[in-house]
Amino acid sequence: MAKERLQIIVAERRRSDAEPHYLPQLRKDILEVICKYVQIDPEMVTVQLEQKDGDISILELNVTLPEAEESR
Repeated sequence: MAKERLQIIVAERRRSDAEPHYLPQLRKDILEVICKYVQIDPEMVTVQLEQKDGDISILELNVTLPEAEESR
């Protein structure tokens, strides 16, 4: 069990070390734009940047939107 936890911690550190410095600000900016139109929980927005072979990067954005009656 401890070995699994250590592997998860190491994987998370590697992932966070590889993230560009602007990613937290990008997440904040995207969240602000979404909040102009829909009231959401900030924890329901995830932004990840994945490096692929060569110079290819994939920005993945996941947003869980509320039901229609909760919209602004």
